[in-house]
Amino acid sequence: MAVKFRDYYEVLGAPRTAPAEEIKKRYRKLAHKHHPDVNPGDKTAEERFKELNEAYEVLSDPDKRRRYDQLGRNWKGGADFTPPPGWESAPGDSGDIHGAEYSAGDFSDFFETLFGGGRGAHARRGGAGFARRGSNVEAEISLTFEEAHRGVTRKFSLEAGEICADCGGNGSKNNKVCASCRGSGSVHRLRALEVDVPPGVRDGTVIRLAGQGEAGSNGAPPGDLYLRVALEPHHLFSIVGNDDVQIQLPVTPWEAALGTKIEVPTLDGPVKMTIPEGSQGGRRLRLRGQGLRRRHGGRGDQYIQLKIEIPPTLSAREKELYGKLAAESQFNPRELIMGGGR
Repeated sequence: MAVKFRDYYEVLGAPRTAPAEEIKKRYRKLAHKHHPDVNPGDKTAEERFKELNEAYEVLSDPDKRRRYDQLGRNWKGGADFTPPPGWESAPGDSGDIHGAEYSAGDFSDFFETLFGGGRGAHARRGGAGFARRGSNVEAEISLTFEEAHRGVTRKFSLEAGEICADCGGNGSKNNKVCASCRGSGSVHRLRALEVDVPPGVRDGTVIRLAGQGEAGSNGAPPGDLYLRVALEPHHLFSIVGNDDVQIQLPVTPWEAALGTKIEVPTLDGPVKMTIPEGSQGGRRLRLRGQGLRRRHGGRGDQYIQLKIEIPPTLSAREKELYGKLAAESQFNPRELIMGGGR
C-alpha cells in the first residue's frame, strides 16, 4: 500500500543537522507568518499552519526526532521498530507493531501511529494506539539578585503542546482525522503560567512545574516543565562563592586616611558601617549575614572592597590644602620599591 512520505525538515525549511534552537526559530517565524489570526479566511495559510505544527511537534521532541531520522524514507521497507522504555500499549492492543494497518495516502497518520500519536480512525488495529506520557519541556527564567534573594511570584508565557480542544486529544472527530491537530491530539499554543520562586535560588537552579510540559498521547499524563534560573547581572553586587556578595565602594582619600562611618548598600537596604583609619585601596571589609539567603536557612556575608577616588577637579583652596599636605607629610609609598626592598 502506498503511503505518502512528508519530510518535516522540508516543511520547516531546516537542514537535517539543524540544532534544536534553529528548529524552534524557524517554526516560530513560519508559524507567525501563516497563523490563522494573521491570515483570516485563508485556507491555504491555515493548512500550512497545521503542517508546521505537525512538523514541529515531531522535530522539537528529541526522542521523536531521533526515531524520525532513523526511519527516514526506508519505512516502506518495513524496517524493524522497537518502542523505547516508557511506551505503553493501550488496553486490548496486540503489541505487534508489524501488524498495524494504515489509511492510504497520509504519511502523517502512519508516522503518528508509530510515534505515539496515532488515534481514532488511524490507530493500530485492536486498540487506541500507544499511550505515551508527554515530553518534558525546559525553559529559562531570568531573575534579578533581589528576586533570587527574597523570592518572587512570576507570570510568564510559554509555547508548548496541549490537548487539542476540538477532539479532546483523540485525534479524530466525527470519525475523521481532526482538522485542528491533524490527528496528533495536541496543538502548540502560548500558555500563561505562574511560578512561585522560593527565596535563595541561584544561577542554574532548576524549578519543576509538574504537568506543565507537552501533552500526553491517548490519555497519558502530560510531561513536566523545568525552569532553569538565570541571574541578571547587577550594577552593584557580584556573587563570591555560593552565598556571599561583594560590592566595590568608592571612598575619598581623607575618608580612607582618617576613618569614617558611611552608609553602604545591601540587598535589604543601606546599613551603617565603619571605615577604619588608614584603610588602603583594595581592602575588603565584611558585613556578616548580609549576603544571599540560603534555601535551607541562614545567609552568606557581604564584602566591601574599598576604592580610593581622587577628585577629578580641584578648587584653588583644595589645591592649596593638598600642597600643604605634600609639604608636611613624610610618607613615601615608593620607598620600598626605590630602596630595593631594604
